[in-house]
Amino acid sequence: MSRWDSYRAVYGAELRAAAREYTDHGWPLVPGPGAEVLLATGEVLDVVEVPTAVGRQVCRTLREAGEVVPVAATPEGTWWFPMSPRHTLPAELSLHADVVLHTDGIGVVAPPTERPDGWVQWRVAPARVGYRVPEASVVVDAICDAVRNRAAVSSEPERVEALQR
Repeated sequence: MSRWDSYRAVYGAELRAAAREYTDHGWPLVPGPGAEVLLATGEVLDVVEVPTAVGRQVCRTLREAGEVVPVAATPEGTWWFPMSPRHTLPAELSLHADVVLHTDGIGVVAPPTERPDGWVQWRVAPARVGYRVPEASVVVDAICDAVRNRAAVSSEPERVEALQR
């Protein structure tokens, strides 16, 4: 067996084990086109995806509030948070194209899926919280805070420049 075949066999076993773990804990999957694990949204959980910088701030906000929730990171520079389903994003978030709510049966690529630029991986594994899906309002409120904070920080240099004039 070549090294490549060995890698593919181990990776395939890892994907199957992850898929089994998700389904054993009630997280549904949708069939993927290849070697990937796709969580099904809409029934048990939805997923909200944000840029990495926002995701870090969301985690900081949740940690300060004593909340621990599952968080996944993608090699494309986004973090995603599973949350209770059937929640819409508030208008202030719907204005941000980089904040995306995945729902209604959409499959979300889950760890340990390999992407062209790297791996989808857990920043906070769902096992750490017993596969508990947090209430959407907890996650969405933290995202709103992070987006507001990002806007305030990005407009700060403009304010300083205006004061110096």
